[in-house]
Amino acid sequence: MGEAKRFTSVEGAIDAAARRVLDRMEGGAVPGALIEFLVFGLKQAWACLFGGLMLAMILASALFYPDGAALARYDALFLGALAIQVAMIAGRLETREEVVVIMLFHLVGTAMEIFKTSVGSWVYPEASIFRVGGVPLFSGFMYAAVGSYLARVSRIFDFRFTHYPPLWATYLLAAAIYANFFTHHFGPDLRLALFAGVVLLYGRTRVYFRVFRHRLWMPLIVGFVLVALFIWFAENIGTFARAWTYPDQADGWRLVSIHKLGAWLLLMIISFVLTTIVRRPQRLEEAPAGTPH
Repeated sequence: MGEAKRFTSVEGAIDAAARRVLDRMEGGAVPGALIEFLVFGLKQAWACLFGGLMLAMILASALFYPDGAALARYDALFLGALAIQVAMIAGRLETREEVVVIMLFHLVGTAMEIFKTSVGSWVYPEASIFRVGGVPLFSGFMYAAVGSYLARVSRIFDFRFTHYPPLWATYLLAAAIYANFFTHHFGPDLRLALFAGVVLLYGRTRVYFRVFRHRLWMPLIVGFVLVALFIWFAENIGTFARAWTYPDQADGWRLVSIHKLGAWLLLMIISFVLTTIVRRPQRLEEAPAGTPH
């Protein structure tokens, strides 16, 4: 994939400037491996831009938002999230395809939030105007942040895959996972079968990603687990800021159960599959000779 397709116009300018700096570093005393590690961290931070800003805004609102303000905290979070989204689109920091993914995931996430709050899985304890039922509208942007990250990270790392499963099979799996988030409240929980389906479909899949000079790889399932773990950490920050609370946090904050990691892993499958609707997975035609493994 050419650089013009991998980056927006703004990102292309940033990338060109960064490469000039990195080229000078590479010619000096800085080891190449350290440069690759630095670039990996910077790209990950860039991919997390929307989610990072959302999380920072939620935490700042818990620490500094004035009591008794005319605008409820949840409404301020909604307007702030909307402003971030508009600014990223206007500033050409997101592609058209990424905006579509974000909108899809916003709708999917909000629908699930409405149902989950209605059955008491978690609650939003504060009042707000911008809400649907018991769900303040800023919550949809938290799901959108996951979609934004996945769409951006796959683009700027130029993901390529081997042994990627048929798309129709991934769509069926994602639909079954989404349905189970609802139906397990009334019938059997098929979570173990869904985990088995994930392993069956993605167990052989490798994702190849370009950092700076080199293209590396990892099992795609490992990538799913790592992102789910990161979201679990972010969820703990969100509940600490009382953006939402679980029933066992009604009397005070406590760490979100590690069992939620499984739910986030399954949600990762849904979000990843949604990204493939607008950006089809690219096959690695041939691993370059000497590619680091």
